[in-house]
Amino acid sequence: MKRFRRFVKYMLWAAVMLAFGTTPALAGENESAQEISLNAQSAVLMDGATGRVLYEKNGDTVRPMASTTKIMTCILALEYGNPDDVVTVSSYAASQPKVHLGAPAGRRFYLRDLLYSLMLESHNDTAVMIAEHIGGTADGFSELMNEKAAELGCESTWFITPNGLDDTETLEDGTEKMHSTTAEELAAIMRYCVWQSPKSREFLEITRTQNYYFTDIDGKGSYSCANHNVLLSSMEHLLSGKTGFTGGAGYSYVAALEDKGRRYVIALLGCGWPPHKTWKWSDARKLLNYGTDHYELREIFQQPEFKPIAVENGIAKSGNLAETAAAEVTLNLKEEEKSLKVLMKEGEKEELRIHLPDRLNAPVDAGAEVGRADYYLDGTPIRSYPIYAAKTVEKITPGWCLGQILRRYLK
Repeated sequence: MKRFRRFVKYMLWAAVMLAFGTTPALAGENESAQEISLNAQSAVLMDGATGRVLYEKNGDTVRPMASTTKIMTCILALEYGNPDDVVTVSSYAASQPKVHLGAPAGRRFYLRDLLYSLMLESHNDTAVMIAEHIGGTADGFSELMNEKAAELGCESTWFITPNGLDDTETLEDGTEKMHSTTAEELAAIMRYCVWQSPKSREFLEITRTQNYYFTDIDGKGSYSCANHNVLLSSMEHLLSGKTGFTGGAGYSYVAALEDKGRRYVIALLGCGWPPHKTWKWSDARKLLNYGTDHYELREIFQQPEFKPIAVENGIAKSGNLAETAAAEVTLNLKEEEKSLKVLMKEGEKEELRIHLPDRLNAPVDAGAEVGRADYYLDGTPIRSYPIYAAKTVEKITPGWCLGQILRRYLK
């Protein structure tokens, strides 16, 4: 009878997983990219240096993102605010649902303290406090969030709330938008927070803190925060991470890891619903272990050999009209810039494609961009370098011709 009940329980559990479009995965498996079995409905493993996607499962599918939203809230607060700013709790912020700090309206905090409340405990009221302080209103802050997302090339991401609570809105043109992103774009935002933002060091300092204690400015209350990113203390080389959960989103997680110069970002969306709270951890380990096991850092930069490009109606270096003018071109890189290290696995091939015109039209100014050198890995663009004219090539004009004649015959 016990065995039968166990069988029924398993079948019900499997039916729920099929309804959500996912199946359970074991954390200890050694898998290739084609064989990775994840619980998450959407997942991405990204090269943190180049932004190249190394593995994806429904990576471009739009889904709710829950509290992983707060990585954007945090980085904007760091970029637009000052740690010593005084933030006052509004009645709207105080009304936010749990998980929350629980401070009443009118209480005052330093922004620096609220950032730990935001990222360690994921307090929803704190997110609104910060949003109202930086953006004037929560809606004003969401505009900043969407502007930053667009700046980062995240075209499928749309922020409505600063805390990640499920929400929808109708735009002026009638378009209905959901608070959502894709796994690929969430990874891109994390990549920006950890390595590209001018405030990345401060972001890491906050998100790597295990415990933090603070009081409000007037000493009316004391607050203690603990980091809920389990992998921070249990997985070597993990730099940062943020969890999330709502009924609409399920469990989500975004994280960054750096090991021996190799940079990885993962993003998981729809990674199970209660009681499967731990699935995000096993999925995260799988993705990160796959990255560190299969990818090595390789130098693929090549110094291209460029031939001069003919210039129509240009003045040749010799000044001879019978001679075709030519423009020398260059990448114009400093010695330390002549490096492109990327994550590659066995069997992947790099390719350098040079795009230059057969001819240029005079005048050509020194430093003018005339083409580009594009690096690809297995057909995926990795980096593009502009190619510049090394020297100026003047245009043949009647005035120049007259000057040549006068110099020749008035010697």
